[in-house]
Amino acid sequence: MVSADFQIEDDEGGLVLHLSGDWTTAGLGRTTRRLATALKDRTPTRLDLNEMGRFDTAGALSLVQASAEVLPAAVWAARPEAGRIYAMVERLERESVEPRKRADAFTRSFAKVGRGIEDIGHEAVMSLAFLGRLMVAAGAALSNPGRIRWPAWFSQAERSGLDALPIIATTNFFVGAVIAFLGADLLTQFGAGVFTVQLIGVSVLREFAVVITAVLLAGRSASSFAAEIGAMRMNQEIDAMQVMGVNPFQALVIPRLAAMLLMLPILTFVGMVSGLFGGMLVTWAQLDLGPAFFIQRIADTPDVGRHMGVAMIKAPVFAIVVAAIGCRQGMSVEGDVESLGRRVTAAVVQAIFAIILLDAVFALIFLELNW
Repeated sequence: MVSADFQIEDDEGGLVLHLSGDWTTAGLGRTTRRLATALKDRTPTRLDLNEMGRFDTAGALSLVQASAEVLPAAVWAARPEAGRIYAMVERLERESVEPRKRADAFTRSFAKVGRGIEDIGHEAVMSLAFLGRLMVAAGAALSNPGRIRWPAWFSQAERSGLDALPIIATTNFFVGAVIAFLGADLLTQFGAGVFTVQLIGVSVLREFAVVITAVLLAGRSASSFAAEIGAMRMNQEIDAMQVMGVNPFQALVIPRLAAMLLMLPILTFVGMVSGLFGGMLVTWAQLDLGPAFFIQRIADTPDVGRHMGVAMIKAPVFAIVVAAIGCRQGMSVEGDVESLGRRVTAAVVQAIFAIILLDAVFALIFLELNW
């Protein structure tokens, strides 16, 4: 391989460019920069190619960038194959679009906010469309009980409900214990340690049991629903169901919704019992208040049934939210794994956010109702 080189001569006919060596990617080296400096926006009128060896697109690009104007086809008469390469590179270079200038950081920040608002609007529209289809499917299931897929209902109830019993019971047990520790420590300072029992009863029965249970199911079941349905969309199984005349909402969404409606109140009750049990053990150990006294104080708590009823009213609403968000995100999965991961994450985040928001709304409503 001979390194590329050149010489420039001025004669009466114009500028003559003598090329020598191999004008290839490996042979150019710094020749491109030297050629651009030597020409200085001038264009050769004649090429001397007698000493030029090999010629490829890198050499053609060097000539295109160094010359002020396009080299005419006549100058390539001695090497027509090199002329064709030059013409192709020159056309591509002329037609290439300059990269768009990147906006400044301030503009990019506003653009990101705008895209976020657009995404929120799109998600709201898609959620309303999903809600409409869900209501139609639920109405069809209730009007035709004989077409209900009972095995799918019981299977989902077992997977999303019964299998979650250990984690629900354990978590609520420790939440009740923590409330008891804090209540015993604070109320004892004011000589009102006995009221720790009422604090545990009201907080666990009214708020913590149902909220903790719903949040755990949001992380456990909503993500599972989104992943299962999303994987089926990626494998085009849902499209195959539609081709066979099977309604995906009837086969996939309604069983999961029914399972959550059935199991979340049951799991909430289990959470109540576990939370009270954890609080009872702590008050027994810290305040020397025995189980019989604890149970009697819980029973004597004013409106204890009403507090439990408030939680049971919230439970079905939270169940619908968790199931609907998980299935809606699963139905929105596209054909790649990245989309599946985004939708599973969105299912968990949106479900937890919706639970906290609805709990605040319920608190305001029951406050106005004096419940």
